[in-house]
Amino acid sequence: MKNNHKFFCNNECKYFPCHKTPDEKNLKNFNCLFCYCPLYFLGGKCGGNFKYVSDGRVKNCANCHLPHMPEYYSVIISKLKDAAKSKIKTAKKDGDDI
Repeated sequence: MKNNHKFFCNNECKYFPCHKTPDEKNLKNFNCLFCYCPLYFLGGKCGGNFKYVSDGRVKNCANCHLPHMPEYYSVIISKLKDAAKSKIKTAKKDGDDI
């Protein structure tokens, strides 16, 4: 896949790939656009394959491939928009300035 606004592969990064993928032989489709998952803050509602570690407040996302698969770009953007709308709605309800 060619680098564009939905996909970026940085195979020259010293951490590439940052963790195992379902298709280790085809790393050209490993999406580095979301190097750190933008959905981490959603906790259990992120939609990824993760496990809570230690006291249940830290997520281990080593088995999650969602942010690294080009076809999930629109899913991630949609979840971010929904989270932003929810935050705005809560802020308005609480009388906070936005």
